[in-house]
Amino acid sequence: MHPAFLGLFTILVGVSVCVGYYYFSNQLLDKVLFPAKGPNAGRNINRREMIRPWLFLMPAIFALGLYLAYPVVKTLLLSLSERLPGGASQFVGFDNYTKLFADEKFWEALQNNMLWLLVVPAACTAFGLLIAQLTDRISWGSIAKSLIFMPMAISFVGAAVIWKLVYDARPIDQDQIGVLNALYLLFGGQEPQTWLTIPLANSFFLMLVLIWIQTGFAMVILSAALRGIPEETIEAAIVDGANPFQVFFKIKMPQIAGTIVVVWTTITIVVLKVFDIVFAMTNGQWQTQVLANYMYFQLFTAGDWGVGSASAMIIMLLVTPILVWNVYNARKEMR
Repeated sequence: MHPAFLGLFTILVGVSVCVGYYYFSNQLLDKVLFPAKGPNAGRNINRREMIRPWLFLMPAIFALGLYLAYPVVKTLLLSLSERLPGGASQFVGFDNYTKLFADEKFWEALQNNMLWLLVVPAACTAFGLLIAQLTDRISWGSIAKSLIFMPMAISFVGAAVIWKLVYDARPIDQDQIGVLNALYLLFGGQEPQTWLTIPLANSFFLMLVLIWIQTGFAMVILSAALRGIPEETIEAAIVDGANPFQVFFKIKMPQIAGTIVVVWTTITIVVLKVFDIVFAMTNGQWQTQVLANYMYFQLFTAGDWGVGSASAMIIMLLVTPILVWNVYNARKEMR
């Protein structure tokens, strides 16, 4: 079947199944299980109204269980076992974790992830806040925001390809298509640099790609938060003689602190799972390995499902506290 027709068929079937499920399940609940008639009509109405929310939640709970809970449990079991020839497996306890912690590449990946955590969320949040504040003061601010938000529409792999061309190096006797090397030679550089092979510096060049993508997200969220600050508090501060820096840091910042934390933690989760950029640009070479790329290598290149699953569990353990913190803050905001 042609992909276009296959997509249309999938949409039609999916929508029809959803509509059918909600219609017939409600009919079953209202007409068969708990009909609103007879001596128990009042009790039946109360019971079905207690059940109805779960009826609507059931598809989502089933999907989450199938695509989230089951993979977590299965990955945990794989991390505690070893695959044998023929497809069998045996329980080995924490041997895979011992092997994982003894691997230098794992510690390199963990160290790089920690470096990404220090740089990327802070840079994205700072740039997003700065741009949100500045664009609200200019007439063409909406156009500037659109341009800055545009990289969010590009996939991580697409962004990696774009920036790989920016960092491209050609022999000295050829024209440089890489913008960075062209500028480097223009300002007195002796020969083109292979930027992605320079240890430590290459990690920052990779981080720049994610910062370029995520700054637009931070800008949009923080701009909305800034617009939600009551004008009366800002006007009162100005009347009291506060300068623009005092208004920003002492009036605006405290009022959007919760939003800043949400943006920071959301980008932190993205950083902990970063894979596409590293895989497409360096594949973890030249000391740029990160945890997700290390996991992919162990699973699909080295074929070590035990160690690969153990590294996946490490990533999940690192992400979980941040998710819990986000949920806690979200519930706190709703009270």
